[in-house]
Amino acid sequence: MGLLLLLQVLLAAAAARAPAAQAWGKEGHYMTCKITDGFLTSEASAAVKELLPSWANGELAEVCAWADKQRFRYRWSSPLHFADTPGDCNFSYARDCHDTKGNKDVCVVGAINNYTAALEDPSSPYDRTESLMFLAHFVGDVHQPLHCGHVDDLGGNTIKLRWYRRKSNLHHVWDVDVIEQAMKDFYGKDQDAMVKAIQRNITEDWSREEKQWEACRSKTKTCADKYAQESAVLACDAYKGVKQDSTLGDDYYSAALPVVEKRIAQGGVRLAAILNRIFSGNGELQSI
Repeated sequence: MGLLLLLQVLLAAAAARAPAAQAWGKEGHYMTCKITDGFLTSEASAAVKELLPSWANGELAEVCAWADKQRFRYRWSSPLHFADTPGDCNFSYARDCHDTKGNKDVCVVGAINNYTAALEDPSSPYDRTESLMFLAHFVGDVHQPLHCGHVDDLGGNTIKLRWYRRKSNLHHVWDVDVIEQAMKDFYGKDQDAMVKAIQRNITEDWSREEKQWEACRSKTKTCADKYAQESAVLACDAYKGVKQDSTLGDDYYSAALPVVEKRIAQGGVRLAAILNRIFSGNGELQSI
């Protein structure tokens, strides 16, 4: 993607489709970027650290929720957090990645492609630190299934329900509730302990899949459209049996948690693959 397409994203009107709530909570984004750290080349790791703001103290994970806090400052960024679909379990770039005025690339997939292009281009006029922080966040976003949820309910935001005894909505269940419940139940509310558990799953249970996750043969774009398609399929499963005023508990939780953990793992591995391509100078993502 060239600078003109990135400019279209940056000039997208605030009147674009109403945004979904933040994707993953702070913990989910933190975990995604902690996973990324373990897959960066030494060259990419050094380049990332050089771009990080001083307040991050050299930790990519510290900036990965930053974009959620900027949506009132950068109102044009709101529709870049998601890629909702009509509910057909299928993501279509041409159909689902534009705003109501016809501006292209206005979805999380367009944002990933364009911020990747901005970081790859040394002559880009866009702030490289902000480009890195947006990219890291949006790669996490596209892996949260309800960020490719149904457009008519804003990715599950308008489906009000109870998570056990607490009021919530379907989107928030996937952003925050499942992760917080798992941290409480299994990890002593310690997000780093949950990260380590996911890392063990990558090296043990998912070791044969990990290379496939990062594979992308496109030399001109990322494979973010593929990640959105995966989320669109998972979102359809997430809606099953859920209605307004539903109460979700153990059965839903036990089905959702493995999906959440795997999507955090995939997001972390794939963000590393993108950053390795940008900063290791090999011109393309790692491939199988």
